[in-house]
Amino acid sequence: MDFSYTPDQIEIKDLAMKFARNEMMPKAHEYDVKAELPREILDKAWSLGLVNTCIPVEYGGNGFSAIDSMIITEALAYGCMGMNTAIMANDLALLPIVIGGTDEQKKRFLTPFTEKYKIAAFCLTEPSNGSDAGGIKTSIKEDGDDVVINGNKMWITNAGYADLFLLYGTTDHTLKHKGITAVVIEKGTPGIELGKKEDKMGHRCSDTRAVTFNNVRVPKANIIGGLNKGWGIAMKTLDHSRPMVAASAVGGSQCAFDHAVKYAKERVQFNVPISQHQAIQFMIADMAMKIEASRLLVHKAAWLLDNHQPNTQLASYAKAFAADSCMQITTDAVQIYGGYGYSKEYPVEKIMRDAKLIQLYEGTSQIQRLVIAKEIFTR
Repeated sequence: MDFSYTPDQIEIKDLAMKFARNEMMPKAHEYDVKAELPREILDKAWSLGLVNTCIPVEYGGNGFSAIDSMIITEALAYGCMGMNTAIMANDLALLPIVIGGTDEQKKRFLTPFTEKYKIAAFCLTEPSNGSDAGGIKTSIKEDGDDVVINGNKMWITNAGYADLFLLYGTTDHTLKHKGITAVVIEKGTPGIELGKKEDKMGHRCSDTRAVTFNNVRVPKANIIGGLNKGWGIAMKTLDHSRPMVAASAVGGSQCAFDHAVKYAKERVQFNVPISQHQAIQFMIADMAMKIEASRLLVHKAAWLLDNHQPNTQLASYAKAFAADSCMQITTDAVQIYGGYGYSKEYPVEKIMRDAKLIQLYEGTSQIQRLVIAKEIFTR
């Protein structure tokens, strides 16, 4: 059992943290207020190799391990969880191609993302189907050498800028999960209609909106894994992506913690820094324990992936625990700041707003508990 990073991983972490501190953090408040995608910052992240961490070497990627991806994700989320969501969404959309695509599909769809900065969107959730992913209604109908897609997707990250959409639909909604099919739709395909940009509480700089697919026609060659084979791909994708989301929670928690510790040393009440008051010390200690436990769960879930072992249960442990901890840690950071923490002039209120989404997307904290219970009782 070895908890140390390799020299390469230390270099990756230092690079990502330097980028987070120098490029992301100084602009995080500005882009949160503007609710605008920081395209130039994302371009820089791509040029440093910090985007599309899931792409294998043979298709132009850096060949990062799952642990490497977690290290990068935590560091970038430290800089801004909203910006990191825009970056992380690329991996979410490209992972199904990595997992279920043919060699030809991987060359066709993945390689362009290594040649220039491009944006991808993962289209699973619908207006009436979020947690019940097996109940999606978007239809995929065969028509000669093509399939025709009709339906509505909701809460799609990166939708307004996407060069590629990875969509999950069904060939027959009565089949539930057995009819789910994954298909790639490229930007400019007729019939893609973008909804308005959502005005969100947190992660405001990431682009989120509804997307309607109205008689969108794509070749069958764009189907990933074959008709009615999408559910297994989706579940394997989540086994990879949920630890990444948990790593994002760890990054946000660590940032809030560092701000709180610094402030507690500086803020004087009753003639001493508040860090000398036991009430504050206990809050800081609880925050530190939860961050360390969250990080260990993230790394174990990633270690299982790297060693080709099942990680569904650990992925849900990590996602639920890190997300719930992040919400509590950021709330406590605001509490430590007192009235100043409630002001947008100070950083912790934004981190608290960003934390809430981690409990909601990629499967809510309640869904993670359902997954964990199922693994315990039926696997």
